[in-house]
Amino acid sequence: MVYTLSYQMYKCEHGRSAAEQRAADVRAGEAAAALRDLRLFLGRAFRPGHRVRSGRGTADAVTAPARALPTVR
Repeated sequence: MVYTLSYQMYKCEHGRSAAEQRAADVRAGEAAAALRDLRLFLGRAFRPGHRVRSGRGTADAVTAPARALPTVR
């Protein structure tokens, strides 16, 4: 939601109601959880010991004979 600058200044001077503060806390918690999940995901994705070695799996795929899939009519 986008608020005008005058409304934001008014809220800064007068504070928030209890309901607005709870809603802001919920949004902040959801954002923090999303950032935590993203950090964990990226940490797993870029972990040094768990990368696929480039020379190991690709040679088998290139030298394996191609098989035709049966067609169903």
